[in-house]
Amino acid sequence: MRARIWLVASAVLLTAGCASEREPVAVPPPAPVAVDVAAASSGGACRLLDFAVIEKHVKARFDVAAASERGDTHSCVVRADKATLPELTLTVTETSMDKATFAADVVPDSATKVTGLGQQAFRRATAATGGHGPVAEVGWLSSDGRLATLSWVSPRGTAKAAVDKIAAELVALAKKLNTREL
Repeated sequence: MRARIWLVASAVLLTAGCASEREPVAVPPPAPVAVDVAAASSGGACRLLDFAVIEKHVKARFDVAAASERGDTHSCVVRADKATLPELTLTVTETSMDKATFAADVVPDSATKVTGLGQQAFRRATAATGGHGPVAEVGWLSSDGRLATLSWVSPRGTAKAAVDKIAAELVALAKKLNTREL
């Protein structure tokens, strides 16, 4: 009797190893994880910008930043991930320019004077040209010898009145920037 039990157990064990292997089950790859990255991580003039501060002032959400440095000029462009426009550009350049030269050579004729921003400042909105809408611009001569410009390029079809309002909001944003940090 024991021999028969051993014989049956051996047969079961031997046939269990002969079964065909199952096909592997395909597991989908994990979904990509979106990580919020600070604008400052791009370097250049982006070190002066923060996406949340920009959104607070101009009521637009940006999440992509790109920086460039060439000589004494630092720049940063911010955009939304899925849209080309609007875009916001900050450019900061070291300069030995004085207020009189700034007023004569930099301030456009159509600009409005801004107080409380650097040594001297202006803001303006231009009409739509090319493939985009109107542009808002704020420029200032900082107290630490730097020429800075914030420029907002709007999408085609944006009303100039809306961009005039953004130009005023850019002034408030510019007042938050410390160009000494470059």
